[in-house]
Amino acid sequence: MTVGEGQRAGRKEWLGLVVLALPTLLVALDVFVLLLALPHLAVDLQADATQQLWIMDVYGFMIVGFLVTMGTLGDRIGRRKLLLIGAAAFGAASVLAAFSTSPGMLITARVLLGIAGATLTPSTLSLISVIFKDPKQRSVAIAVWASVFPLGAIFGPIVGGVMLEHFWWGSVFLLGVPAMAILLVAGPKLLPEFKSENAGRLDPVSVLLNIGTSIPVIYGIKELARDGWAPLPAAAIVFGVVLGISFVRRQRALAEPLLDVGLFAHKRFSAALVGMLANSVVGGTVMFLLVQYFQSVRGFTPVEAALGLMPSMVLATMGFGITPVLARKFRPAYVVGGGLAGVVAILIVMTQLDGSSPGLLIACFALFSFFGTPVVALGTNLVVEVVPEEKAGSAGSMSQLGNEFGAALGVATLGTLAVAVYRGDIADNVPAGLPAGTAEAVKDSVAAASGAASQLPERLADTLADPVREAFLGGLHTVAGVGALIITAAAVAFVVLLRHVPPIGAAEAAAGDGTDGDGADGGDGTGTADAEGTPAAAADGAPAPARETDGTPAGSGITAK
Repeated sequence: MTVGEGQRAGRKEWLGLVVLALPTLLVALDVFVLLLALPHLAVDLQADATQQLWIMDVYGFMIVGFLVTMGTLGDRIGRRKLLLIGAAAFGAASVLAAFSTSPGMLITARVLLGIAGATLTPSTLSLISVIFKDPKQRSVAIAVWASVFPLGAIFGPIVGGVMLEHFWWGSVFLLGVPAMAILLVAGPKLLPEFKSENAGRLDPVSVLLNIGTSIPVIYGIKELARDGWAPLPAAAIVFGVVLGISFVRRQRALAEPLLDVGLFAHKRFSAALVGMLANSVVGGTVMFLLVQYFQSVRGFTPVEAALGLMPSMVLATMGFGITPVLARKFRPAYVVGGGLAGVVAILIVMTQLDGSSPGLLIACFALFSFFGTPVVALGTNLVVEVVPEEKAGSAGSMSQLGNEFGAALGVATLGTLAVAVYRGDIADNVPAGLPAGTAEAVKDSVAAASGAASQLPERLADTLADPVREAFLGGLHTVAGVGALIITAAAVAFVVLLRHVPPIGAAEAAAGDGTDGDGADGGDGTGTADAEGTPAAAADGAPAPARETDGTPAGSGITAK
């Protein structure tokens, strides 16, 4: 069953949210536990450097490549059905990965895990839009759902470290099996089914073009970020862009496109995606650099580095709880704009830190995470809210694609900028007396400098500490400064484009009173009339469909069971 339009969710629906949070947590957890397991499995399976890279990266490639396809597929065959199929596949692939006996077998398992993982996020987010009809409850549910990602990011290394101390490397892959079993048992009882009976078939050419666009671009970005300029990854990006242009043209020509590119004409949809992308680009890069700083400069173990990020998880969780409350009293544009202004302030502070106290960097990133939560929580809510229910899966996939692509893009661009600054600074400050090979390693990267220093006598190693730290912090300062400009632009765009959207639930409350709910501004996009008397949902390009008594668009052919 599905609650009707405006009906408040009860105990069953909130239990359903708990079930939906499980796969979301595991998708985030998977990447981070592998970071610790990789050295162990590389020795056991005798994986060479190239195979290790594929073991790490192919999971993310598959998720990005299949997100849009799976989001649209769920809209057509049923979101609960796709979620359960994906959960079963994820559990089976996890077992395959845990008991792999060769690098090729593990890479194959990671491919299957990525494809299965691509079914989970858009399915969970789109089902939330079905279960929670009340705007206030939906905003809370999406905030809870979004808060699961930092939990996976922080707890992944901690849980992985504990398991690797007591079990073999494959045990980290078995973490997902019990959770997926719970989902398979509880899902049919707690989650509604939702699909469009009028949906056409998937266009195979569009699916291939989408995968051909996403995977080469992400591959090229990662390779350029890791190794610098090279013809093959650059050609991969160009190839992906060409296919992307073909993909967009084909979608515009199809009656039943894989992705409705017309969604980007919605101001709320586009502004929310841009805001989340900017936050992901900057936040992902800062986190990447801090983890490097903790381990390669300060000598933290992976578990200690994870503990250093723990305050950011705590404050992010608090932020996801506070954001929906603020959004009921203030317009989302101002809540997000205020949060992003806080992010900018923290980034400016970070440009001045000398790194003498890791605690200050930990505190800054914790506050960064806190102030960045509104754009994630409310941005996701706006993306899902602006589209018809039958396209919520596709919209959810775009939301997650922005996060996944943003992190890769940030490391490739801002991360590369940080490396360039480091190399420029350290080249003029390499201590005299170092062996030639060591000096070259120090100039390459901070990780290489850390490895080289571990092979030196203590006296020589100590002479490296200050210049390496200063060079690395120079790169971090530069990224923080550029990041502040990026976030400022995103904040201004968000406020300008979405300043007329009223607080969450305001339009519904006003509709009950027979008023327009938004004073003179109008254009709230929630079904009330705008200043020109047109349906507000059409103010940014989306028609406001009439709704049946069960909350589905009239005549849409949507079934909510």
